[in-house]
Amino acid sequence: MNTINVSQTIQVLLVDDHNVVRSGLATFLRAYEDMELMGEAKNGLEAIKLCHQKQPDVVLMDLMMPEMDGIAATRAILADYPEIKIIAMTSFEDEQLVQGVLAAGAISYLIKNVTSEELAKAIREAVSGRSTLSPEAARVLVQATRPTEQPSFDLTQREREVLNLVVQGHSNQQIAETMVVSIATVKAHISSILSKLQVSSRSEASAYALKHKIVSL
Repeated sequence: MNTINVSQTIQVLLVDDHNVVRSGLATFLRAYEDMELMGEAKNGLEAIKLCHQKQPDVVLMDLMMPEMDGIAATRAILADYPEIKIIAMTSFEDEQLVQGVLAAGAISYLIKNVTSEELAKAIREAVSGRSTLSPEAARVLVQATRPTEQPSFDLTQREREVLNLVVQGHSNQQIAETMVVSIATVKAHISSILSKLQVSSRSEASAYALKHKIVSL
């Protein structure tokens, strides 16, 4: 178990596909004596690998990345290391992203325009088990609680099965093996799902499916 002593240095992993963002965050961390950069990753797959190797205290996780997005990576990391605290950091205040990554287990959600002091405080709060939501994210969640017209879905049973596996973080290859179909068939199902749900990515589809209870974890 990765327990934290307040007198110890907080080990932080940076996950972002933009070099300039990682560089800026690395510079930020060097300004605080109680924090230390223990690694950098440019996508979710690299983040999972580093978490297995070094088990950081806190992960600053971007959401929109190639290879594997931040929501899927958050879910995978916390499945093996639930004690790691993941802070989602993004430029977007999209309702589906906010709900998706929080449902995946992230403790906090910050917009990248936060100040250094705000980010430092959020990291310390996360280590202590307390959440931090940017005002933009909090507003999105409040708006999401307001009654809305229940959308209608036209997913086939097969598409619902695929969507359920997508929500669980499975790759196209894993879905194909589970359902005993070709990868091309899986891709066709996912394309149809994205079109019917009117979303543009797997992470958005996952967040949408959870929000509207199309599937459940």
